[in-house]
Amino acid sequence: MEIAPWLQAGFWGTVAGAALLLGAAAGYWFRVPPRLVAAIMAFGSGVLISALSFELMDEAFRTGGFGATALGFLAGARVYTLANWWLAHGGARHRKRSCKQPSEAEHGGSGVAIAVGALLDGIPESIVIGLSMLGGGKVSLVAVSAIFLSNVPEGLSSAAGMKKAGRPALYIFGIWGGIALASGLAALAGFTLFEGVAPATVAATTAVAAGAILAMLVDTMIPEAFEEAHDFAGLITVAGFLAAFALSKLGG
Repeated sequence: MEIAPWLQAGFWGTVAGAALLLGAAAGYWFRVPPRLVAAIMAFGSGVLISALSFELMDEAFRTGGFGATALGFLAGARVYTLANWWLAHGGARHRKRSCKQPSEAEHGGSGVAIAVGALLDGIPESIVIGLSMLGGGKVSLVAVSAIFLSNVPEGLSSAAGMKKAGRPALYIFGIWGGIALASGLAALAGFTLFEGVAPATVAATTAVAAGAILAMLVDTMIPEAFEEAHDFAGLITVAGFLAAFALSKLGG
């Protein structure tokens, strides 16, 4: 029996989002060396950069042309940057870091800001999964793999930081469990809301997500990776980029 495309979109979005929960469990229950977390984060950053370059932007340009792609890309980066700036002033600046997150006593409201920030980081990635299924009903395994690989260290590092800041397990796993569920719903929405929509609109939306993802990488993931991995961060990021590039060209 063939599974409905919208259900597949929700499934793959949830799978990618579940990596956050897996990473959070590892960060909460085990003492993972910060350099290992940074290395995985650098690798995941490279994978995501490759995916948004060869999967998202290339597809957006092919279906919608340069104008819609460029406008969407810049709009996504701008919206994410403004939202991230606002959340940073609410205590979510270091939400992906394992040792610099403020406690609620140090910065009132930071718990909510961190939760909203984590949701902000994950939604564009998940929408992309749904968008990738439009036109053919087949998910982009490169996009799913890239998001999954980047989500593991994100959840790991952030959960470790939340624990150090004194936040309870219910809060930590409630956040990541909720975002995993939201990821599935966002992927489902990316498919159902844009099915039958003009290609230029889909292209612009894909580019918006790509711009938001790239801004997120530069603002949050790459600084965390470089802080611990130092001179090796670039090399590890390149390795992640090459791995996703190879997967894309080999038929992923």
